[in-house]
Amino acid sequence: MRGYFKGLGPNLVGVIPARSINFYTYGNGKKFFTELNNGKETPGVHLVSAATAGIVTSTATNPIWVVKTRLQLQPTNSTAAVRRYTNSLDCTLHILKEEGIRGLYKGMSASYLGVAEGTIQWMTYEHLKKKWIAPHHHSKHGIGGKSIEGWIGNIGAAAVAKLVAACITYPHEVIRTRLRQPAEANGIRKYTGLMQCLRLVAKEEGVSALYGGMTAHLMRVVPNAAIMFFCYEAILHTFGGDDKKEQTTTTT
Repeated sequence: MRGYFKGLGPNLVGVIPARSINFYTYGNGKKFFTELNNGKETPGVHLVSAATAGIVTSTATNPIWVVKTRLQLQPTNSTAAVRRYTNSLDCTLHILKEEGIRGLYKGMSASYLGVAEGTIQWMTYEHLKKKWIAPHHHSKHGIGGKSIEGWIGNIGAAAVAKLVAACITYPHEVIRTRLRQPAEANGIRKYTGLMQCLRLVAKEEGVSALYGGMTAHLMRVVPNAAIMFFCYEAILHTFGGDDKKEQTTTTT
């Protein structure tokens, strides 16, 4: 059973800063780019803000995901002596010693490719939120001054936005994981770059391999996005000031 939870430590450590950086950068970026656009919040503003948030988040948290991937890929054995990495700290020190600081940034090119996923997600979410939430935003009989339909629309918009974005951009997940794999026993790396990895996987395993594990991925990220966006909107709506409550229809 422990095999299903390999890499959980760095994953939990990574989620908090990653989500915090992403939401903070997107919200403030949207405010900044809206001002540059003469106060008009357009889809273009959403696109640039989401791309900026994705780049900043990927750069800041890539080392965490490298460590998580290494821990998940190593075989499970009953004896600690057989394992290459005993924990997250040990894995980080091994990478720095054997590969240098660059080793913590393996898969960065694929991560930047994955910025498209976050961009599509944010743009879709903003669009659906205006259509599904605005008509039912306020209600005396709802929760926290917001109708049940409004909250359901919030969850639905987040889930659909993540589903669409993940389906369109999923191959980058496979490429990124392959690039983060440790070198083989002879010290040679099978995957050395974004395009080389893409061509090699397609050649050896077929194009379908670029979508391997997508079902399990969607089962994880879609509910995750729905819960995460719902919690953010609920906290902002409940504890924010009047100006922040107004922003919950346009800002996340």
